[in-house]
Amino acid sequence: MKQQQRILKTLDRVLSKAGAGSRTEARSWIGNGRVKVNGKLVQTPDHWVDVARDTVTLDGKPLTQAERRYVLLYKPKGYLTTYRDPQHRPTVYDLVPGLGQFVGTVGRLDLDTSGLLLLTNDNGLAEAITNPEHKIPKTYLVKASTLLSDEQLDQLERGVELSDGVTRPAVVKRVRDSGKYTFLEITIMEGRNRQVRRMLEAVNSKVLKLVRTRLGSLTLEGLQIGKWRELTKAEVAGLRKTAGAKRKS
Repeated sequence: MKQQQRILKTLDRVLSKAGAGSRTEARSWIGNGRVKVNGKLVQTPDHWVDVARDTVTLDGKPLTQAERRYVLLYKPKGYLTTYRDPQHRPTVYDLVPGLGQFVGTVGRLDLDTSGLLLLTNDNGLAEAITNPEHKIPKTYLVKASTLLSDEQLDQLERGVELSDGVTRPAVVKRVRDSGKYTFLEITIMEGRNRQVRRMLEAVNSKVLKLVRTRLGSLTLEGLQIGKWRELTKAEVAGLRKTAGAKRKS
C-alpha cells in the first residue's frame, strides 16, 4: 500500500487557511494561549502541524473549515490592500464590515490604484489566480501623463524592459487623447509589483490614474465605487475554470 504523504503547515497558517482569521491574528491568538494541538497548549506560531492527523482547537473548539466566501470589491483610491496598518490608514477591510469571517485579498492594488479587488477564504482558488504560470488576464484603464505615440503603445504591447525582466506581451488599446493626456486600456497576463506604472515609466511617461476594470471574467459592471457584492456560483465556476483550480474540501 502506498504511504500517504504528510502535509505539514505552520500553526498560524493552518488557522488562517481555515478562515479563522488573518495570519497576524492567528499569531496573536497562539501567543495568548488560545490554541491547542492534540490537547496540548502551543504558543509557537511556527509549530509544524500535520493537517491530516493533528487536531487543532481555538478557545477549546475544534478548528473547522469556514464557509467559502467570494467578495468582489470596487476599491477606491486611498485604501491599503492589507488587514491592518501600523499608521492607522484606511484599509479595504474597512469597506467590508459584517462578513462574519476572514477573507484574504487575491493579489494587491496599491494605495493610489482603484478598481476590482477579489477577496476570498478559498486559498486554493486564490493561489491559482495569482500563479503567474496561469496567465490570468487583468485589465486596467490608464490615464497617462503625456500624449503617447503609436510607437509607445506598440512598445507596451510587445513588452518593455523592467528591473525584473522584460514584460510579457500585453493587449493595449488607445481609448482617447484629451488635451495633453492619453487614456488607454491595457491587459496584462502577469502581476508584478506596480507593473503598469513601471511599464509607463519605461516608455517615458507616468500613470496619473489607474483603475483595474477586469480580472479574468470578472468586471465592475453594476458596482459603485466603495461597494462590494458576493460572487455568483457561475462566476466562481468561471474563475475556477480560467485559473485551472481544483476544488478542495
